[in-house]
Amino acid sequence: MKVLRAQLSDVSQAAPLFAAYREFYGEPYDLDVSASFLASRLARDESIVLIAQDDAGQTVGFSQIYPAFSSTRLAPIWILNDLFVSEAARGTGAVDALLDTAATLAVEAGAIAIELSTAHTNLRAQAVYDRSGYEADTVYKHYEKPLP
Repeated sequence: MKVLRAQLSDVSQAAPLFAAYREFYGEPYDLDVSASFLASRLARDESIVLIAQDDAGQTVGFSQIYPAFSSTRLAPIWILNDLFVSEAARGTGAVDALLDTAATLAVEAGAIAIELSTAHTNLRAQAVYDRSGYEADTVYKHYEKPLP
């Protein structure tokens, strides 16, 4: 499994997986919107997109990371916001390769932690994160306020 940091020219490879990720979380599958969003993030250097390719060169997974800061720890952190591996590639090591690459790049960038969240019902993802060394937050409760 090979993991690459995506450039603008790689958006067409990542967009179908991003669209499928969004669909998994209840949004309509929309390839054009997904490609446009990724292209905007990359063009503005607002996120890091990683793509996992199998031995045949097929893109089978992606992740999107947003660099941020922890005010309490006075240090950079990374927010792993999106992670998706195609159904056919699950169990092939793609998710591990994406998570390992994200951690390596985060350390190289001086980040002190990677934060992520997943649905309470996504038990498969929770198992992956548990075995990858991520710790569930038992101190803080996550809130979100939808805005008009």
